[in-house]
Amino acid sequence: MQKRKLGNSGLEVAPLAFGGNVFGWTVDESKSFALLDAFSEAGFDFIDTADIYSTWVPGNQGGESETIIGKWIKQKGNRHSVIIATKVGMEMGPGKKGLSRDYIFRAVEDSLRRLQTDYIDLYQSHEDDPATPLEETLSAFAELKQQGKVRAIGASNYKAERLAEALKVSEQLKIPRYESLQPHYNLYTRADFEEQLEPLCLEKGIGVIPYYALASGFLTGKYRSEADLAQSPRGRDIKKYLDLRGLRILKALDQVAEQYASTPARVALAWLIARPSITAPIASATSLGQLEDLIAATELVLDPAAIELLNEAGSYGESKGAGT
Repeated sequence: MQKRKLGNSGLEVAPLAFGGNVFGWTVDESKSFALLDAFSEAGFDFIDTADIYSTWVPGNQGGESETIIGKWIKQKGNRHSVIIATKVGMEMGPGKKGLSRDYIFRAVEDSLRRLQTDYIDLYQSHEDDPATPLEETLSAFAELKQQGKVRAIGASNYKAERLAEALKVSEQLKIPRYESLQPHYNLYTRADFEEQLEPLCLEKGIGVIPYYALASGFLTGKYRSEADLAQSPRGRDIKKYLDLRGLRILKALDQVAEQYASTPARVALAWLIARPSITAPIASATSLGQLEDLIAATELVLDPAAIELLNEAGSYGESKGAGT
């Protein structure tokens, strides 16, 4: 498998990351272990999580996903053969949020403990924190990197202007920069990334690891009408995709999937993987069958005509900002 460089971080990853948001939510510990085993055995190494996963589940406090991944790593003894990415900044409870130096230093210790490791490969700002100067945040990350607790840093959910500003601050202070961006990007949700963030990432050599790569499952073709939404806990989040543009995208995915004797999910991921700016899309699976579909996407090479067909189907030009 051809590994890809993540920015200038020195990290090299497989072209697909497993989204750990499902661990401790729609997937229990034993099934999480089975999925991680299968992912690893197929030659993949990149696992993305966050401290906040999954605070939204009744009875959870956050950190459940990290805890499951940590137990799996300890059981397998495979820490040095996996790339673990986690995030900090979203609210974990009263007084537990943001990107101040003090909070980052507390939060990283909590993540390290849950992950049962002494270093995090990619530590990401989960969202921008306008209340904290970028100099303070980036200097804190620099200290963690110097201490060996973090190998590289990245940003998630940053606007282009703030990412550019952060890169400038790192350059001025001569400290480590954000080497990756984790944006919301897929065949439906395109405008924000393509118009502003993508040119910046290409210019600066920033790795891109988009989340919601399958639009919460919509791009698998599982949801084609409102009647289908009851199939999944995520169904209520998918209704917004069931517009004319969304249905046009599904039709194109079906067409390309038929051409390649493949599936819409594989095609949607292959479209992302083929884009020059993308390092590795992040996608989740709750069953081994779903995971096999994701893995197969990395072997699907779309021809230029298929890519153009998908680009056109997902075009947002006629309604500026659609799909953002």
